[in-house]
Amino acid sequence: MTLDDERINQIKELQKKIHVDFSNTFLLNQSLTHRSYANEFKDIKVLDNENLEFLGDAVLGLIISEYIYLKFPEYKEGDLSKLKSVIVSRSMLAKYGKELGIGKYLLLGKGEKISGGRYRDSIISNAVEALIGAIYLDRGITLSRDFVLSELKEKIDLACSEKLLKDYKSILQEYTQLYFKQKPIYEVVYEKGPDHIKEFKVSVSIDRNVYGVGEGKSKKEAEQKAAYFALLELKVIST
Repeated sequence: MTLDDERINQIKELQKKIHVDFSNTFLLNQSLTHRSYANEFKDIKVLDNENLEFLGDAVLGLIISEYIYLKFPEYKEGDLSKLKSVIVSRSMLAKYGKELGIGKYLLLGKGEKISGGRYRDSIISNAVEALIGAIYLDRGITLSRDFVLSELKEKIDLACSEKLLKDYKSILQEYTQLYFKQKPIYEVVYEKGPDHIKEFKVSVSIDRNVYGVGEGKSKKEAEQKAAYFALLELKVIST
């Protein structure tokens, strides 16, 4: 695939934004190429970013795993897994991608453009992972680590805060969307007592199977506890 002058200028602009100079700019371009665009140019075999996304996901996982392993030596495996799942979540990567403005540089098919693909969380987060994969192939693990830990520093610090660590509902939703392709469903099993001392019991189900039940003095507290027990059942975290 030949890059025209306009595309070359876009690629240069993005490299300045991310502070990474590519030896192979075609790799960077591929990381920004959605399959909908590649499908429109099958005759010239345009490569999409899905394989780079796969690689970038693994590279990102390694970098974050190493970082939190060294930063929190007292954490158990389950706690490290929980923290990692928050940092590398779709919502976290999409937020970074939007702040970077990566949507501007994406190559999308006509239909995807019209439907707002440049702003869709799934497409943006996948592109960020593909970008990391491209950096790894072009510049190696050291620069990839520098890029991730500098560009995502605020997101990592936020995820490492106690407040976010205890948001079991968010962690469960990220997990179920990734592995079950659906959101967890919370249902109030019962509520009892007068308004000022009410008690709630809530269950959480995924694909019609109940994975956790929690009780609390508010619906929100009961939901958090139900999510916690679901994460235990799914072995995402440990006690």
